[in-house]
Amino acid sequence: MREVEIRDDVIRLGQLLKLSGLVEHGAEAKEVLEEGLVQVNGAVETRRGKQLTEGDEIVLGSEIIRVVTR
Repeated sequence: MREVEIRDDVIRLGQLLKLSGLVEHGAEAKEVLEEGLVQVNGAVETRRGKQLTEGDEIVLGSEIIRVVTR
């Protein structure tokens, strides 16, 4: 599991996927979400705008990301 630090209290899922390097650009984020390849806290998530907060866990393939704040 890898931690990704965010500046604010909330970040949108599409932004986090790019920030963490799981995807290279927004179009790729949209694609993996539409295909149901992303899980947030154990549930499949398809919305790029899903708001994430500290402690949320995102899974894409074998990568696991945990959101942390400064």
